Amino acid sequence: MSSWLKKKTTALELYTIDVILGRRADAGAAVYGAFLELLSYLFSGIAQLRLWLYRHRILHDQPLGCLVVVVGNLTVGGTGKTPVVEKFARALQARGRKVAILSRGYKSRAAPLWRRWWWSISHTAAPPPRIVSDGARVLLDSEEAGDEPYMLARNLPGVIVLVDKNRVKAGAYAIKRFGCDTLVLDDGFQYLPLKGQLNLLLVDKTNPFGNSHLLPRGILREPIKHLRRASYVFLTKSNGERDAELEAVIERYNPGVDIIECTHQPQYLQRLDCGEEGAAPAPAANEESAPAAAAASHAISHAPEPTPLSFLKGRRVAAFCGIATPESFFKFLTDLGADLVARERFPDHYRYVQEDFVELAALAARSGAECLLTTEKDAVRIPPTHQWGCPVYYLRLEIDLLRGAADFDEAVGRICFAQD
Repeated sequence: MSSWLKKKTTALELYTIDVILGRRADAGAAVYGAFLELLSYLFSGIAQLRLWLYRHRILHDQPLGCLVVVVGNLTVGGTGKTPVVEKFARALQARGRKVAILSRGYKSRAAPLWRRWWWSISHTAAPPPRIVSDGARVLLDSEEAGDEPYMLARNLPGVIVLVDKNRVKAGAYAIKRFGCDTLVLDDGFQYLPLKGQLNLLLVDKTNPFGNSHLLPRGILREPIKHLRRASYVFLTKSNGERDAELEAVIERYNPGVDIIECTHQPQYLQRLDCGEEGAAPAPAANEESAPAAAAASHAISHAPEPTPLSFLKGRRVAAFCGIATPESFFKFLTDLGADLVARERFPDHYRYVQEDFVELAALAARSGAECLLTTEKDAVRIPPTHQWGCPVYYLRLEIDLLRGAADFDEAVGRICFAQD
């Protein structure tokens, strides 16, 4: 894609997001919004028909004889799902479960067409899932694996991370190849072929359901009434104050469901431009390419010494990110005392190119920033060897439970002590 076309595509994507979130009030936005609303009715019909077909056993799920935990949401992006998946997988692993995380690898790089074509004519079975981590090594980078699977693989030694759109196939592979007894479906609430014993539904407390419209006019993947499918509801990005109105909505559609409230808590800063170890690109990790993958892989290890959050207090910083809710990231920085002299946002999962780095470094210089700051999810899309000309850090976040810790322990316990 040419630089000009990439910029135009990015501008259109950001404009669409602004229309969906009500940031635009001009006549053009109103017309565009009406067009998107017409499409949302079609999307709603398809989504509800698909669920009806599975509920009435016209389409069938495919049990694997293994415990399956689903972590997902009703909306697209921005609920802080990855830290919750990480916390849950860590808790399960600590209680002796052999855990595999199954992801579709959203916006990961697919195998070249020629390779898929060659596989189809030279093999009788479908290609195996991509192994992001075998528990000891990270075998793929973020471009091949996707941002979230790579982050999970890097942060969870001992946990298997697989990527495949067919998560039934990936789950069967995890059981047979690695002996896993617990499967965690990352962003799996809408993946109906593999039914979960526990469905953990995340709701962003700062923006629970957007404008209550389904895609593409709003951010909902399913109608709000589908809250009833949740075993537990996680309220993320909480400030600790109860939201009676939101809890009433949850109670209306899922009476008596346990609500677990959590916040994303900044932990430390990690510097990017100092030779931090990252995943080297590797071929697709399967039986045929295992030797090459092993040679190109790196052991899972701890990052270099982090920088304390107090570093930000009173410091002039320029921030950038390509995430679904950039406002939350910028607020974290100002709350930590940073003087945010410049900010730049990109579409969610944006794949940075060299020109972007040059422009961001120039932005930092023009604004008199002492350093650049980004998110951990953005950091995995930045080559660790890139020379910026100024310090660059990412902010590490983790989940803190504010309410319902006993319910969280109960959910983990139900999995760990259930009979497979």
